[in-house]
Amino acid sequence: MSGIARTSATGSGGMLPELLAWSSSFADDLAFVQEDLVGSAAHVTMLARTGIVSRDDARVLRDALRVLFDEARAGALVLPSNEEDVHMAVEAELGKRVGAVAGRLHTARSRNDQVALDLRLHVRDQGVALLGEAAALIATLADRAAEEKDVLLPAYTHRQRAQPVSAAFLVAAWGVGLARAAEVVAFAVERLEMPLGSGACSGTSLPIDRALVARLFAPWVPTQNALHTVGDRDFALDWTWGAARVVLALGRIASDVVDFSTSEFGLVRLDGAIAAGSSMMPQKKNPDVFELVRGKSARATGNVIALLTLMKGLASGYNRDQQEDRGPLLEAGRLARGCTEVVSLALPHVEFDGERGRRALDEGFTQATDLAEALVRKGVPFREAYKAVGALVAEAVREGVGLRAIAEARAQAIHPDLDAQALLALDPAAAVAAKESAGGTGPRSVGAQITWLREQASELSRRASAQGSLETVARRVFAEPLERP
Repeated sequence: MSGIARTSATGSGGMLPELLAWSSSFADDLAFVQEDLVGSAAHVTMLARTGIVSRDDARVLRDALRVLFDEARAGALVLPSNEEDVHMAVEAELGKRVGAVAGRLHTARSRNDQVALDLRLHVRDQGVALLGEAAALIATLADRAAEEKDVLLPAYTHRQRAQPVSAAFLVAAWGVGLARAAEVVAFAVERLEMPLGSGACSGTSLPIDRALVARLFAPWVPTQNALHTVGDRDFALDWTWGAARVVLALGRIASDVVDFSTSEFGLVRLDGAIAAGSSMMPQKKNPDVFELVRGKSARATGNVIALLTLMKGLASGYNRDQQEDRGPLLEAGRLARGCTEVVSLALPHVEFDGERGRRALDEGFTQATDLAEALVRKGVPFREAYKAVGALVAEAVREGVGLRAIAEARAQAIHPDLDAQALLALDPAAAVAAKESAGGTGPRSVGAQITWLREQASELSRRASAQGSLETVARRVFAEPLERP
């Protein structure tokens, strides 16, 4: 260990190797090395512009940081691994490359606000990427819904056949769930603020310019309170919750595909490009990919719970406990982006079985509510209509037939308004077409939903672009003049 963060007061000989290895966050922190280098470059720029560090020294430091950043982007950067964390490892490496001037890098900065910046930059970069990928999938779902308007199948409540809907309506429901989840991710990204300059807990007496650094990370603004900033992981909670929401939304899509691809439902077919086999049963076509997406939600929600538990009851300011945020925060993006990619790749290989959907509607009593509403349109009170149709269903059950098989005369014996006109409501296509209430399964309503999904996809993409990726931020930071304008 180089001893950069050690003095005679703390014991310049360094920690016991066993304790250093146990307490080090270096392995996890390597995931943030690019963020750390960009943050350091922005800090050096500010130090030069405020005159705290000379322009010559700042140029040496920022040029070296740019080289390290390029090496990190190429996967070629090797840092000393015997440091407490990646921040000290970067400073130690700079010392090897530029000498004593590296000692100026940490001026007016603490590892507390440094890691607060690195983590936020990571959330921003991953959040922007996830928003873009989710937006693309939402747009794909909108297109798929437009293709499935003529395919009919039952909707389910309590996993029992409920009412006729179009496959377009089901796919639109998937898209709405994902769009709502992506909104939470956008919230997490757009709430990020610039923490650098908070120092260890109370700011600094040096004449720094936090607004300048925030401008480099635009559209960020500086955080409000240094003590809160260094102990804050609200942004991490927002991020892991947003990522979990995406995985949960994808898990519901996956669950429908898993169920509907079984022989018991038979509403969709999986082609060989996504179906898995069995090591023992040669006939099996298993929806493993979708089962795994559904299963990932356990880890996604676990990350939220881990962070909530970690932060529960912590005192104000930074506590080393917070080092345990790395696992949940890092995994959140990997999980959500991985599931989004998998579902995007797999859904085109899922085909709706329109014939099986029609049979499922004809075999059951899914149009019962539509028939009751037909009676309501004829002036019959709903409870009276409800009971009349219930009696008709009981008659069909006794005969072992569907509702459409009951003759008009027998229906009218139950209720005189169950005439031929009312019985037209038992046609599944008519039942679907009739539900034009906002949000319903009628063609015009579904068309409006598809339009909304496309608008949401476009808006989410715009919001992601407004934030910019880490690479975008890096270009801005390294191009910023060191001289005052």
